[in-house]
Amino acid sequence: MARADWNSVRVVLLDIEGTTTPIDFVHKTLFQYASRNVEPFLAARSGEPEIRSILQDLKAEQSKDVAAGLAPSEWPNNSRNELRDCVAYVQWLMARDSKCVPLKALQGKIWQQGFESGELHGEVYADVPPAFARWRRQGRDIAIYSSGSVLAQRLLFGSVISGNLTGDIRMFFDPVVGAKAEPGSYVRIADALQTPPSKVLFLSDAPKEIDAARVAGMQAALCERPALSDSSQSDGAIRDFDEILSD
Repeated sequence: MARADWNSVRVVLLDIEGTTTPIDFVHKTLFQYASRNVEPFLAARSGEPEIRSILQDLKAEQSKDVAAGLAPSEWPNNSRNELRDCVAYVQWLMARDSKCVPLKALQGKIWQQGFESGELHGEVYADVPPAFARWRRQGRDIAIYSSGSVLAQRLLFGSVISGNLTGDIRMFFDPVVGAKAEPGSYVRIADALQTPPSKVLFLSDAPKEIDAARVAGMQAALCERPALSDSSQSDGAIRDFDEILSD
């Protein structure tokens, strides 16, 4: 859709990685923190009901991966070393950048420990806080749709240097609503927002996600941060949020 249609936007729906937040922060800070801490975290907390439920879901995912011929690390039933096998499978998933729901739930719990201890702080591009303030001033809502869990999203936006941004965000969505490359996920998000898809503008750095949102009837624009792309710019893409719904 043409940018002129953006005047009708009631909700700005945002991806995180490469859109609101640098990819390096996600991969080099968050992912590496989770990888380093998964074993001590599970050693300390695997007996908690919520964590135990996540591990049961991970075991089911491992069985699915075996059945699909993906050759994950071994995790036999009634394993003599449950912790070792679980950690190995989690590391295997993270190496593949898996988006499976129980992995994202576990990562969120590990990151929560880091955010609450002060080891981690959220990071966003400099144009994000003023854009949030501008869109809210215009009467538009903001929502987030990320592969990370809702918990992880809240932790990130709640701890950025400029201040807590969660108050500007109406709703958070994660893989529980569906995969980000599937149009049905965006239909469900629009329903949850009680907003017609045509009144939602989705921004992401992933072309497949943009295509899926458009199939669902949303307006969408590819976000190409300058540091992540060459000097050329895709047709209709934006480089920063200053280009979106300015006063």
